[in-house]
Amino acid sequence: MHWIRFERAGQTGFGTLHDGVIRIHEGSMFEDGRATNDTVPLADVTLLTPCVPTKMIALWNNYHALAAKLNLTPPPEPLYLLKAPNSFLAGGQTIRVPASYPGKVVYEGELGVVIGKRAANVSESEAPQYIFGYTCINDVTAAEIIQKDPSFAQWTRAKSFDGFGVFGPVIATEVDPLDLHVKTLLDGKERQNYPVGDMIFKPAQIVSLISRDMTLYPGDVICCGTSVGVGSMKPGSKIEIVIDGIGTLSNEYK
Repeated sequence: MHWIRFERAGQTGFGTLHDGVIRIHEGSMFEDGRATNDTVPLADVTLLTPCVPTKMIALWNNYHALAAKLNLTPPPEPLYLLKAPNSFLAGGQTIRVPASYPGKVVYEGELGVVIGKRAANVSESEAPQYIFGYTCINDVTAAEIIQKDPSFAQWTRAKSFDGFGVFGPVIATEVDPLDLHVKTLLDGKERQNYPVGDMIFKPAQIVSLISRDMTLYPGDVICCGTSVGVGSMKPGSKIEIVIDGIGTLSNEYK
């Protein structure tokens, strides 16, 4: 099942996508979504982010391959930051060059976990029932800002410019995340291709451990971290995050 949000004739809707056609639903995606008899072609709507998170949580150092490349020790617990809601951007929309920052901007192709119901202090065995599904992430980062001031690592600023939290185009609810591969294409050339199974903390562990720190709400998105192959985007670049079984998240950077 692939869930999608859209805008048509000034109205916001949601439904399930199959073969380029959206089956429109009523109610709430996470609670009582009910299929109607109405359909609309995907080509006739404007794509929105597939949910509206209260927060986006992004992990650092969560893949064995990247940790080995950077000579980092796998952490004993998830290392994460928050991306501000103003950064959320849907597939097909333009990632804008920040007005206040002329430096290097990088893509990070990732798997995203979408929370389906309120989760607070849940166990790892309980965690899967709080996961609604999975989506594609481009965790865009103004790389040179992070260590710009040696007295304070500026992760939030570097990752929260308008449009830097790209996700979608759908939420897939019937996939095994550990069977997935994340691919990133820059102007059609493959830059990342790594297995989700190489994660240090798997999705159920991530949800459980973060829920002990803060309450997670329906629609919240957890970016599971990236692996090797992160690189720069130049103005005019097209960036695609491809996860077979979920879809392709495609944006231009201008």
